[in-house]
Amino acid sequence: MSLRLFDTATRKQRDFVPLRDATVSMYVCGATVQGLPHIGHVRSGLNYDVLRRWFTHRGFDVTLVRNVTDIDDKILHKAAEAGRPWWEWATTHERAFAAAYDALGCLPPSIEPRATGHVPQMIELIERLIDRGHAYPAAGDVYFAVRTLPEYGALSRQKVDDVTQGEAESGAKRDPVDFTLWKAAKPGEPSWATPWGRGRPGWHLECSAMATTYLGPEFDIHGGGLDLVFPHHENEQAQSHAAGDGFARYWLHNAWVTMGGEKMSKSLGNTLSIEALLGRVRGVELRYYLVGPHYRSAIEYSDAALTEAVAAYRRIEGFVHRVRERVGAPEADAEVPAEFAAAMDDDLGTPGALAVVHGAVREGNSALDSGDRGGAVAAAAAVRGMTAVLGLDPLAPRWSTVERTDEAALSALSALVEDLLVRRQEARAARDFATADKLRDRLIAAGILVEDNPDGPTWSLKNL
Repeated sequence: MSLRLFDTATRKQRDFVPLRDATVSMYVCGATVQGLPHIGHVRSGLNYDVLRRWFTHRGFDVTLVRNVTDIDDKILHKAAEAGRPWWEWATTHERAFAAAYDALGCLPPSIEPRATGHVPQMIELIERLIDRGHAYPAAGDVYFAVRTLPEYGALSRQKVDDVTQGEAESGAKRDPVDFTLWKAAKPGEPSWATPWGRGRPGWHLECSAMATTYLGPEFDIHGGGLDLVFPHHENEQAQSHAAGDGFARYWLHNAWVTMGGEKMSKSLGNTLSIEALLGRVRGVELRYYLVGPHYRSAIEYSDAALTEAVAAYRRIEGFVHRVRERVGAPEADAEVPAEFAAAMDDDLGTPGALAVVHGAVREGNSALDSGDRGGAVAAAAAVRGMTAVLGLDPLAPRWSTVERTDEAALSALSALVEDLLVRRQEARAARDFATADKLRDRLIAAGILVEDNPDGPTWSLKNL
């Protein structure tokens, strides 16, 4: 089965055919670093991280560009309110986003360009648009002339006469539907020299310049949140096509995280910061919660749903750890089950893929209970292979509790527990069940779970 992805431009699933054999080029709109990240912000990064991992699993060489918007009206406004330099405000929050992505297991992008580092490329793009008759300077600003591009509105299905760009009104515009490519300098704001005077870039211009700088005039996939379809991605496509670039061949958009049916945003005051949530659950558990639903389905946040996701992940994790403890650490299968692959090839169907994972966990637990070591190891290897694709492998070094535990402390704990288990076995052999039960209760009170098996007792920590 070929990989099929839902393309926003055509409103249907399309077979993915790369521009160049065995390679995938992806541009994902990253953070506008105006404040601390919440789960609505990072969902996009997680979704495209899973897509990247699936492409890699299928043998593609992936180049992923995820930008940082570090100059923006909101950044300037919030920095001024806080009495801090705009560049320091942006850098502080850029680091917070980087820490959040890392805490949730996102692979680092191939490159993470900042808007402020690509002003020369933006100026060059504006010059091309002016030369082609698609842009015009006015009073220090530069605008894109929307009606010069007949295809405008194709991505978002907007009619030109109905377009509202969401920009401040300007008497310099020839047409209200035009959008800003370059903003004239204002007192106290950062600015760069251009042929049209000092100023700073418009948001839409930044991404077109950065995407084509690193991926070329045409590339495979442009991704981002559903809220970016208009005006941001519509305007990116318009200015890029008007300049003569093929730009993105597939457009992918992930849905929002909502609370009370509303998109999570700082303006609504309904945000949940990554830092706060990681005080309640582990990074791998929060990742499971956010990548489990289909990327095009909205997630309605609730504490109950998060708790359910944590329990579901711990069932996977607990099974893999039990196999490791009883039989030995299973190697992750290089190949994944056909049902898992089919789900992932069907527009990155993570719900179906996780159903296959949980099915393998149930089969593996049954094999363990029946003493079928080979079946249990095979199931655990399959589970590790599948969860690795999703960035959720319980035995991956970044997630494994055993890997993170101080070795000396673990060795000491193991010696103490094993001694108590030996004493308990001796008591049971002597039919002194009162002493055996007392020893078991001591272990449970200390957070140690004991399971009796045909091969003897095994133990694990409660949080595994």
